[in-house]
Amino acid sequence: MLLQNKIILITGSTTGIGAATARRCVAEGARVMLHGRNEEHAKALCKELGANAHYVIGELTAPETPTLIVETTIKTFGALHGLVNNAAIYPRHTIDTCSSKGFDEVMNVNVKAPMLITQAAVKEFRKQKTGGAVVNIGSMNAYCGQPDLLIYAASKGALMTMTRNLADALGREHIRVNLLNVGWTPTETEIALKKSEGLSDDWFEHVPALYAPTGRLQTPAQVAPHVAFWLSDLSAPTSGAVYEVEQYPIIGRNRISDVKL
Repeated sequence: MLLQNKIILITGSTTGIGAATARRCVAEGARVMLHGRNEEHAKALCKELGANAHYVIGELTAPETPTLIVETTIKTFGALHGLVNNAAIYPRHTIDTCSSKGFDEVMNVNVKAPMLITQAAVKEFRKQKTGGAVVNIGSMNAYCGQPDLLIYAASKGALMTMTRNLADALGREHIRVNLLNVGWTPTETEIALKKSEGLSDDWFEHVPALYAPTGRLQTPAQVAPHVAFWLSDLSAPTSGAVYEVEQYPIIGRNRISDVKL
């Protein structure tokens, strides 16, 4: 098992990629601390995973939350070996609709919170003197992003640079920091969002081949094994990697021939 006896904290893990990652980590031998805002979802997933999972509820924008969720993990399991910064928000903003308030809301959740949670985790890694692994969940939007994801794209670009900076700073302490730029994945939130924008109830089953060469979008359960690998010792000593989880190359892809002009 990749994560035998590991203790893993996963933010935003009551639904979507976070929940799928929690299931995979437990399957790989880990015990997990779930985090989210919906206690009913957290309870349901804990019931599914059994004694290998506990949860903590907290708003990531609250000043006390980053320290609280790390301390709760230590108090519950006695150690911390890996952190997954998965929680994020992605409201729509263009250059015409963005605002100072909207910028702060996205950056606080998508950049500031991961930095502060990592800070709290690093303190524990240092106390344990056994190193640790941080996996940040990024997005292919970090490289550019669609026009109405201006602030979200900027936040994921910042998270990508922060990953490399921390990997460089913490490498001598055997603390690894890597990032997964995840492509289009129909989580519960994404499915609902697209429906609210006018797509059909089963839109995710009818995605053009341009976006899903295999015939269907990747699922959270298909993303989760990649997260588990980067948490595991098998991926050591690599740190500072930006790993793309998508079914086609993100950078340099040219599909102009697929578009009828």
